[in-house]
Amino acid sequence: MSPIDESPSSLSDDLALALRLADAADAVAMARFDASDLRIDTKPDRTHVTEADLATERAIREILDAERPDDAILGEEYGTTGDTVRRRWVIDPIDGTHNYMRGIPIWATLIALTVDGVPQVGVVSQPALGRRWWAATGHGAWTNGRDGEARGIHVSGVDEIAHASISFQSIEQWDDVDLVPTLERLARAVWRDRGYGDALPYMWLAEGRLELVAEFGVKEYDIAAIAPIVREAGGRFSAFDGSERLDAESSLATNGVLHDAFLAFLHETDTP
Repeated sequence: MSPIDESPSSLSDDLALALRLADAADAVAMARFDASDLRIDTKPDRTHVTEADLATERAIREILDAERPDDAILGEEYGTTGDTVRRRWVIDPIDGTHNYMRGIPIWATLIALTVDGVPQVGVVSQPALGRRWWAATGHGAWTNGRDGEARGIHVSGVDEIAHASISFQSIEQWDDVDLVPTLERLARAVWRDRGYGDALPYMWLAEGRLELVAEFGVKEYDIAAIAPIVREAGGRFSAFDGSERLDAESSLATNGVLHDAFLAFLHETDTP
């Protein structure tokens, strides 16, 4: 574990709880991963949900109900509970459900605590890969190394767009907001572009392996856990318009050095 465990602050206690929540979530989700009889249903918005999505969120909620009964909860599968919005836990039980249900190990449980709407604690756990990342404001960003020991992480120092490696998530997302020409222009301007998808590229950015990750159509539960990890690793996290709102349905994470340059580049008007 990281030095966060020795801190007397309340955020330290909240992060310790978030890590225990991730342990519980990992156990539930992994028990049904790649199962031949996994139950898959379709939600009203025509996206898929598995029995594991539901069971994982229930497991997290049960612990929060017992240990933080006064806090609100926002989860992808069961919505919002609780009266206060000052302290709210934000949960995506399985981010990458389509990967999960196809047996692809790139999926994660996302757990965040927001205080007055600002993400202060974040945990991203990818048990099928044996990886986890976590952060709390003022305590740095951490991951588990190959030896199981925690190590601090930091974004890269790349300071030119031409030398940057980026992840754009999916072409469909950019097409939905009529920005495919912008994506094409960006891909030509950088050193390397890939569509890795979901939470993993944000974590690679926090580790200094990428310089930009951009996404559209995201909800608060998709990004709340990611923001504090990126920021505590020295990067910047905003919406596509540059604001720090979680409800803007877009996200732009960078190594910080290039954030303003990427924003300016992405908002340039394409000429015929």
